[in-house]
Order: sequence, then C-alpha cells, then structure tokens
Amino acid sequence: MNDSETIARACAAAADDKKAENPVLLDLRGVSGFTDFFFICTGTSEPQLKAISSAIREKVREECATRPLAEDGYPASQWVVLDFGGVICHLFLGEKRGFYDIESLWSDAKRVAL
Repeated sequence: MNDSETIARACAAAADDKKAENPVLLDLRGVSGFTDFFFICTGTSEPQLKAISSAIREKVREECATRPLAEDGYPASQWVVLDFGGVICHLFLGEKRGFYDIESLWSDAKRVAL
C-alpha cells in the first residue's frame, strides 16, 4: 500500500468510528493529476460532521504522522474538505452531498472496497 492509500484508509476508519454514512473511496490515480484518492462520506448533523473531521485529523496524525495541508468549510456550511495532498476528504451533510454528487463527476475513478 502506498502512503496515500494508507492515509485514505485511515480517513475511512476514523469516519467509520464516528458512524459516518455511505463512505466511498475513489482511486483517482490515472484519472487526476492533483490527488490520488477522494474519500467521501455523509454526516447526519453538524455536530457529527465536526466529530468526523476531528477524528480524521487525529487518526491520520497518529497513524500516518501527517496533518492536512489545507482545510475548508465548516460543519455549518454542510461540506468540510480536508486536503492531505494525496487524499482529499469530502465530508457532507446529506442534501449537500446529493447536490454536488462528486461520485458522478468522477465516475471514471475506481471505487475501492472499504
């Protein structure tokens, strides 16, 4: 497993620990020039979105010794993005995820089993 995949799986595990819904890991290698993976999941409330993003930051720091290069959004915006370079996490509340439909925009990417 390369470093990006290790980070992506740590993100998925942290989100799962916080009961994130509908997790999807997209392998963008060969499809995108700016990142290797997208991790996408849904929270059911703003507090849960905050808990998921905090858990991801903590788990990746502990297990992969790295921190996000950038963060954008906040729970009240209903979309939080954590950019780890080779992995970009998109954390949504349900309606926002459906509106932006990242999975369809990147339908050429392979889905990785979690």
